[in-house]
Amino acid sequence: MSATDWAYPADFLEQLLTHGLAPAPATPPALVRDALNDLYRFEIRRLRERLRGGQVEKADYVDEVVALRKKYWLLSLTPSAWEDICRGVAS
Repeated sequence: MSATDWAYPADFLEQLLTHGLAPAPATPPALVRDALNDLYRFEIRRLRERLRGGQVEKADYVDEVVALRKKYWLLSLTPSAWEDICRGVAS
């Protein structure tokens, strides 16, 4: 079994760093995407709880969700797109 080095594009790395993620070349894109998805799910659940707790107005909730989706724009790409974009190179 051969190892694969992944070449994450600069815009991916910049965005991932804003979330505290810094994948190494050996880190598979699927693993990174899963970690990013976990962070998004945590934030969306926290937002929903803030809505239920009255800390976020219902009228503002949609805008807050849209802002989160923009913050996590990398999740709009499928796992296979991540692998294609990061072009694995067998070593």
